[in-house]
Amino acid sequence: MKLIECPRDAMQGLPQFIPTQTKVAYLNALLQVGFDTIDFGSFVSPKAIPQMRDTAEVLAQLQRKGSTSKLLAIVANLRGATEAAAYQQIDCLGFPLSVSETFQQRNTNKSIAEALQDVAQMQELCQQKGKTLVVYISMGFGNPYNDPWSAETVTEFVEQLHHLQVSTISLSDTIGVADPENITRLFSSLIPAFPGIEFGAHLHTAPHNWQEKVVAAYAAGCRRFDGALRGFGGCPMAKDELVGNMPTENLVTYFENIGLNLGLNKQAFDEAMAQSGVIFL
Repeated sequence: MKLIECPRDAMQGLPQFIPTQTKVAYLNALLQVGFDTIDFGSFVSPKAIPQMRDTAEVLAQLQRKGSTSKLLAIVANLRGATEAAAYQQIDCLGFPLSVSETFQQRNTNKSIAEALQDVAQMQELCQQKGKTLVVYISMGFGNPYNDPWSAETVTEFVEQLHHLQVSTISLSDTIGVADPENITRLFSSLIPAFPGIEFGAHLHTAPHNWQEKVVAAYAAGCRRFDGALRGFGGCPMAKDELVGNMPTENLVTYFENIGLNLGLNKQAFDEAMAQSGVIFL
């Protein structure tokens, strides 16, 4: 089981700028918990996501000693990928590739076809630099723009990424519309069909229906789950009303209740929860 903590996703939509030192303290606390990966920042235009304009400054102050967590940075284009890949401390680059043409334009100012060309170049860059490219299939369970969506379309995207040798793909419920039926359908078909790919679940959710989504994904074979402490955040590029992230504490409670040993440092987890309160409460 891999838990991916996404403080970047939680922080990026907050209107007031979080001081750099506050971010650093929070991320350093998260690094001691034992998460597989921490999605800590992004190399995108500060005009698009002003909250993340200090990512490089934050990165320089992160304390990796004693931590097994990998660091992941989100990028929106090849320029950002090149900048992120130059940092030795960064292990993974994440890129949002949308099933929705409208959202791809809103999110990266490119068409899906252009974004796929970027993915090909990013994958080559990551292979050269010893990084892992994580592709998020945004709007992977539907979209609010009436753009075409189907499980078959998602499969076609995965096939194209498989051809590019992308080995980590996260299906993203960008606006919280996934239900147990389509979660089950996608993961139960994709996981056995592409054994060389690690599939993840990046599920945004409302407080009342988070567990049914986790149950469906886990039962269908998913073993990589994204979350954010307290469930704050969402994608500010998706629509005006944000749907929060999957609360990490809910994931931890659920998986421990079904008997999984997540290998987390509980004292560090409690300290990170307290740090998250400084930012989000």
